[in-house]
Amino acid sequence: MMPLAVLVVAKAPVPGLAKTRLAAVVGDQAAADIAAAALLDTLDAVSGTEAAARVVALTGDLDQARHSGEIRDRLDDFIVVPQRGAGFARRLANAHTDAAAVTGLPVLQIGMDTPQVTAGLLDECGQALADSDAVLGMARDGGWWLLGVRDRRTAGCLADVQMSTSYTGAETLAALRGTGATVALVRELADFDTVDDIAEVRRACAPGSRFVRAAREF
Repeated sequence: MMPLAVLVVAKAPVPGLAKTRLAAVVGDQAAADIAAAALLDTLDAVSGTEAAARVVALTGDLDQARHSGEIRDRLDDFIVVPQRGAGFARRLANAHTDAAAVTGLPVLQIGMDTPQVTAGLLDECGQALADSDAVLGMARDGGWWLLGVRDRRTAGCLADVQMSTSYTGAETLAALRGTGATVALVRELADFDTVDDIAEVRRACAPGSRFVRAAREF
C-alpha cells in the first residue's frame, strides 16, 4: 500500500453536546457514552492499519468528555490537530489540508460514526486510493463515511457541499468529479446518528466491542 495518513475527524463526547439526536431519546450521558465507545473503537481500528501516519482533527472540550482519560491515552498514538473553520463542511476541508500539511502524505479520512470499521477495511480503501485520485465510501443514510484524496486541494470541494442531508453523498461525489478527479467507490456502511441506527451498526461490530457494550440496551 502506498504511504498515506489516516485522519479521524472527531468531536469530544461531552454530555449535552455529543450526538444530540440520539440524546433526545436515550439521554445526554448515555449518548455521550455511546459516542465515546464509537470513537475509541474507531481509533483502535486506525491504529491497526498499515498507515504511515495517524491524525485526529478534534473539536470540543476533552476535559468534559466521557471517558476522557481513556481517550487521552489512546490519542498518544496520534497526531492531534484542532478543527478550524466555520461550519462542518469547511472544517472537513481544513482537516484534510492540515493532515496533509503535518504528514506530507495523501489522506484517508473517516469520522467516528462507523465503529464497525476494521483495520483491514481501511487498508483496502487505502489500496483503492493508490489507483484513483480519490476514494469515497457512501453511507446508507445518503451521506458518506470515508473520503480519501491524493491531493489535499481535491478536498477543498467539500466546502461547497451541504452536510448531514440524505443527498450529501451524491453531492460529494459530484463535487469530487467536478474537480476532474477520478473517484473509486468503496464499501457502503451504515453509520449512526439516531437511536434507530443503533441496532444495524451494533450488529456489524465485533462482539464485545466498546460500542456493543455501550449500546446493548438500545
